[in-house]
Parts: sequence; C-alpha cells; structure tokens
Amino acid sequence: MVKLFAGLSGLLPARYVLGVMGCIGVTLALMLRSCLAIAITEMVQNTKPSENNEVSAESCVATNIVPGNNTFVGKTFTTLDAKFDWDERTQGVILSSFYYGYVLTHIPGGILSQKFGGKHTLGLGFLCTALLTLLTPIMAHYGSLAMIVLRFLEGVGEGTTFPALCTLLAQWSPPNERSFMTAMVFAGVQLGSVLATFCSGLIMSLTASWAQVFYIFGGLGVVWFVFWCALCYNDPKSHPFISEKERKYLLDSIGAAERRKDLETPWSAILCSLPVWALIIAEVGHDYGLYLISNDLPKYMSEVIGLTVSQNGILSALPFLIMWIVSMSSSALADYFITRGILSRTTTRKLFGTLGAVLPGVGALAASYVGCLTTLVAIFFTIGMAFMGFCYASIRVNPIDLSPNFSGTIMALSNGLGCLSGMVAPLSVGFLTENKTLSEWRVVFWIMFAALFISNIFFVMFGSGEVQDWNESTSSQHRNLDIEINDKETTPSPADRTKSVS
Repeated sequence: MVKLFAGLSGLLPARYVLGVMGCIGVTLALMLRSCLAIAITEMVQNTKPSENNEVSAESCVATNIVPGNNTFVGKTFTTLDAKFDWDERTQGVILSSFYYGYVLTHIPGGILSQKFGGKHTLGLGFLCTALLTLLTPIMAHYGSLAMIVLRFLEGVGEGTTFPALCTLLAQWSPPNERSFMTAMVFAGVQLGSVLATFCSGLIMSLTASWAQVFYIFGGLGVVWFVFWCALCYNDPKSHPFISEKERKYLLDSIGAAERRKDLETPWSAILCSLPVWALIIAEVGHDYGLYLISNDLPKYMSEVIGLTVSQNGILSALPFLIMWIVSMSSSALADYFITRGILSRTTTRKLFGTLGAVLPGVGALAASYVGCLTTLVAIFFTIGMAFMGFCYASIRVNPIDLSPNFSGTIMALSNGLGCLSGMVAPLSVGFLTENKTLSEWRVVFWIMFAALFISNIFFVMFGSGEVQDWNESTSSQHRNLDIEINDKETTPSPADRTKSVS
C-alpha cells in the first residue's frame, strides 16, 4: 500500500492531490448538506391547501402533476418509502437546524486546525456528518424532533470544513499557485449543489426510494474519508510520500509567506472598521439569498410549479451549474480590469458585488410573476443565479483585499455571521408558504430581493478594496518602536561625545 501511494505521488504532485481531494470533499459536503432539500419533497405527504385559497389561480400543481406519481428520464415511479406528516413550518425548521450547528463550529474549527492541523479537523467532522446522513432514514421515523437534532449535529460536523481547508491551503499552496488551488478546491460548492439536486432525483427514480439518497451520499462520504486519511497530510514536512523536490519547493516558497504568523490580531480595529462591517452585511444578504434558493428552490418547483422529480432535479441544478461557470469567468474578468487599470480594485469589488446582489433578486421576482410557465421560470432563476456568481470576484475575495495578514479572521467573521441567514431563510419560507401558493412565494422573493439590495447598499457606501491601515498589527509597530528607542539609547548624543573627547 505504501508503494502504491508513493507511486501516485510520483504521478501527481502532493499539493494537487490535496487540491483534488479537497474539491471532492467540498462537493460531497454540499451534497450531504443539500440532499434533504430535494428528498424532503418525496418524504412528506401531499397536503391540501386551505379552503380559503383559490387553487386554480394560485397553484400549478392541480394541472401539472399527479400526486405521488413522478418520472425521471422517461421512467414512471411511485415512492415506496414511508411519508411523514410534516407541515411547511416543520420542514423549514428541519432544513434550517443544520445551520445552527454549522455556525457553532465555524470559528472553533479554525482554532483547532491551526493548533492540531487541518487534516483531522476536517476529516473527523466530515466523517461525523457522513455517518449521521446514513442514519437519516432511521431517525425520520422517530419524528420531526429527531430530524431536527440529527440535522443540527450534521451541521456541527460540517462546520469545521472550510476553516480547516483554509489552514491546509496556507500550508500547501505556493503564492504563485494560490489562486488556482483555491479556485480548484472551492469549485466544489457549486458542483455539490448541482450534483445534490440532480443525483437525488436520479436515485429516487431508479430505486423508488428517498432513503437510498442518504445511504448512497453518506456511503460516498465514508469512502472519501478513508482516501483523505491515506493521501492528505497537514503540511509538506509530515507527508511521507512527497518527493524531496516538491517538499523543498513548498518549504522554500511558503516559508517566506509564514514569517508574519506572530502578529497579534487587532480585534478592536477590525470590529470598528466600516469596510469590514460593510463586507459582513453584504455577506449576510448574499447568504440569505443563496441559502433560500439552494434549500427551497426544489420545494417551489415541486409544490407550486408542479414539476416531476425529473424536471425538478435538472432545473434546480441548472442555476448552480451556470453560477459555477460565471464565478470562474468573472474572477478572471475582475483580475483583467484591475491589472489593466480599467477599474480600481474598490470599484471592481463594488461593481461585481452589485451585479451579484441585485440581479439574482430580480430574477427570482420575475420567475414568481410568470406564473406556471415552466420554461420562463427556469430561465429567470438560471439567469438570476448566474449573476450571483459575480460575488466570487467581490465579497468572497474582499477579506484578502482588506487585510492579507488577517484575512482568515475576517473571513471567519463574515462567513460565520453570514451563516445566520441559513437559519432564517428556511424558517421564513415555512412560515410564509403554509398554503403553497404563488402569492405567498412572491412575498418570499420580495424579502430575498430586499435583503440582497439593502445589504449591497452598505457595501457600495462603505466597502473597500484597499489594504487597511491596521493590517500591520500594533504588536509589530510596538516592536519597531522599541527598536527605535533602543537605537536612541545606544547612540551617544553630541554632548556625550564632547564629554568623551574631553
């Protein structure tokens, strides 16, 4: 086995092995997180709207779909597994409970990965989420409370993923390859969203079972954990299979980037910084829209538009596929604008942030106003989410703009507080869409538009793309001051020189 891994390291540099495994891990993490959003459409009983609703005018389900009967790639099937009597509010609480646990371990995950390394901080948390996913079909039979607790614990496990990956990338990505490796790893976010929606529908159609979604995704997570432990390590020094040439290259190139580890975090300056708070507010608005679409778009397509599992899986995945393409291309476009001097860094971040905030809200609103025209609904959601990809060239990279030395701390703050939106979005949908009507969902999308638009105003007014003064820690300034004082103390004054000559 050792010879096998050593041979693999000879074919592909160890840093790229970590990059590929990290991308697969992020993809699976998003699949484990998101699969319930589409599986729950087959887990719950079809409930009837209240008598006060005008079903013919407010719902497409009556004419578009036969309850309990779905198709996927031309195959008709009926789900055989048990179904549960969970109303819209209960479903919203179940979906949002993941993010309560996720927020709790976000910052601790960064601390643990810095102290013990990112390999096992990420791996063990991921394994916990995968094993709990395998238990989902069993726990569902114990009621909604059991599902809420289960999803909470899944979030606790997955909350360490991104902080640990950031720590690992700092150890494994040379400065001249850092953008490439970071893009490689975090491309798994959109890929996971695409595969979660599409593969969930495919699995349910082929097996006539929603339970198989959790068994297959959870099993893949366990398999990934085994390969992760065997192939990936905390740093080049501890890697047993890395070539000496690559080890030397990484230590020489990254060593220079780690000299400033002793800087003290200027918490007061960070927490009093308007550009930082502009970023945090923009992140909260962005995450509200992103989590709402990723968690509840399958429900909207199924319960309101009346799509089959086939259509739901494909059309709910398409916006995230296009968003991934736009996120990669818009990052290159932003770099082009900045390096060619076409736009300043600050203007570029604000322009791309505005495109990524306003237009997704407009797209969702437009989709809700075209009624039951499935093609137009899909087009507007896809175009809107495509523009959300511009945020990757704006708020996603902005922590590094503001402070290269403390970008991890700023990212933990913005991501951690942004994840609070993940709790609110599914809950708001559950409370506002009890009758599953178009008019109720329009209110949901108006709130989404308002959250994106208002948060972007703060970013445009107070955001920045320039390095902040407090990027140089006060501790280093104190050390420089001490050096100056010592120099003055050891340098004789003119009077002292005169006395000495005398």
